[in-house]
Amino acid sequence: MALARNRRRAGGVDYWPGFVDALSTLLLAIMFLLTVFVLAQFFLSREISGRDQVLNRLNSQINELTQLLALEKSSKQDLEDALANMQASLSSAEAERSRLQQLLDSGSGTADAAQQKIGALTDSLDEEKQVSARALSQVELLNQQISALRSQLAALEDALEASESKDQASQAKIADLGKRLNVALAQRVQELNRYRSDFFGRLREILAGRDDVRVVGDRFVFQSEVLFPSGGAELNPAGRQAMSQLASAILELAQEIPDEINWVLRVDGHTDNVPLSGNGQYADNWELSSARATSVVKYLISQGVPANRLVAAGFGEFQPIAEGDSPEARATNRRIELKLTER
Repeated sequence: MALARNRRRAGGVDYWPGFVDALSTLLLAIMFLLTVFVLAQFFLSREISGRDQVLNRLNSQINELTQLLALEKSSKQDLEDALANMQASLSSAEAERSRLQQLLDSGSGTADAAQQKIGALTDSLDEEKQVSARALSQVELLNQQISALRSQLAALEDALEASESKDQASQAKIADLGKRLNVALAQRVQELNRYRSDFFGRLREILAGRDDVRVVGDRFVFQSEVLFPSGGAELNPAGRQAMSQLASAILELAQEIPDEINWVLRVDGHTDNVPLSGNGQYADNWELSSARATSVVKYLISQGVPANRLVAAGFGEFQPIAEGDSPEARATNRRIELKLTER
């Protein structure tokens, strides 16, 4: 490879491939940044949406518990007021009983009536005590319920704080993931560009001096007349020779590219805009362009190139590189393009 590069330097400085590589790298970097931005937005929106649902559910539970707590407090206040009234009635009844007892002790004529009244007051006093005891039990139960509600509120507030903290941590992880993806994909792009440059250099050496092979952007372009007969998709002898040289270059490069780079060689078939006659083997230019691309791929496979590293595509006459209907423009548009790219 070093000798080949020295020979290229000796033949003159070729700036065009470097410009093409730089332009390709810039385009891939822009596509990569857009991809990372879309991924980050997708993960962030999904994470935030989930956190918002949890926060809304927790806020709803807190509101419900707050309302229940207010109702329990109101019930407790009513029971405490009733208990105070009962205790006041109890004190009044005890005072009345004491007064009657004094009358009983001081007078003999009204003893029986006073004794009856004292008995009635004693029964009433016992009932008031029972009611007061039940009220105290209810107040105690309400106190326990209020304590439980306060514990639930505290637990929900802790869960809410933990959820907010986890949301912030998730956002930080997403940002870090985006940075790491950026670095990893940038490295992949640089590696693929380096191997693409080596591949282009080897093809230039193999195909040096041939006017029927051109470089257009990041693609090698073969004119269809060199590879196929008119209207056909079977490689002619010159086409098989050119594809055999191409297969050798691909196999050498495949040994150098790391396994983690998922590269493919894309073979694109293109035709001119002249419709095919209905008596031919192919119905239209779509079928012809696809058949020619497939024919190249199958021949490369027969030369040992792994099938999973090849892609065939037909574009018919709908991707011209020369405008117009002149014979020269149509000849330029009848072509096979080769591009080394990542799957």
